[in-house]
Amino acid sequence: MKTAVTGAVASIALLLSACGGGAENDDQNEQNQSSQSRQDGDQSGQEQSGQDSMNEQGVTTVDDIYGPAASKVPTDPGNEGSAKGMVDDPVGTAASNNPLLTSLTKAVQTAGLVDTLNKSDASYTVFAPANSAFEKLDPATLEALLDDPAKKEQLTNILTYHVVPERMNAEELGNAGEVETVNGKTVPISGSGENIKIDGANVQVGNVPTANATVFVIDEVLMPPKQ
Repeated sequence: MKTAVTGAVASIALLLSACGGGAENDDQNEQNQSSQSRQDGDQSGQEQSGQDSMNEQGVTTVDDIYGPAASKVPTDPGNEGSAKGMVDDPVGTAASNNPLLTSLTKAVQTAGLVDTLNKSDASYTVFAPANSAFEKLDPATLEALLDDPAKKEQLTNILTYHVVPERMNAEELGNAGEVETVNGKTVPISGSGENIKIDGANVQVGNVPTANATVFVIDEVLMPPKQ
C-alpha cells in the first residue's frame, strides 16, 4: 500500500513538473514572438521612413530632368555645374556653377540674396531665367537694375517673384495652377506635366534637383504684377 501511494505521489510530481515546464515554454515562446514583432515593426518603420523621405514633396532626381535645353547642361559628374554636380549644393551655389545661369547669378549677388537662397533648412522652387532671358530685356533697364544701388529694392522684388517657399515638381505646379512666391505675389501656372508654362514663360530645363530646391530654367524674366 505504501509503495502504491509513493508511486502515485511521484506520478503527480512528474505531471506537475511537466505542466510547469510547458507553461515556462509557452511564456518563452510568447516573449520571443513579442520580440520578433517589435523587430519587424521597427524595420517596417525604418523602411517607411526611407520611403517617405524619397517621396518628399517636390524633391526630384537627375532622372526627372526634362526640357529642350537639358542637353546644354554639362554632363561630366565632376563638373559642379552638371546635373549631378548641382544635387549636393544649395540652389544659390548650384546656379552659380551652371553655364546657363551666369546672368541670374550676377543679379542674385547684386541683390544680396545668395545667403537666403543657400539656407540649408529652407525648401524652394526656383524659376531661374536663362542667360537668353536676360538678353531679351532692354539693355539700359538691365544695366540700371544691376549697377544702380537705388534699383536694388526693385531688383530684389523681381528676383523673389521667381522663388516659391516650398519644393514643387512640374506635376505639382501644374496641379496647383498658381503659386505664391517669396515676393508675396502669385505666379500663374498653365499647362500640365512637362508642358507647364510659368506665367507664360517656357520651361527650358525642368525638375532640376539641388540640395534645397527644385529648379526650372525658363526663357523669360518674370515681372511681378503691379499693385
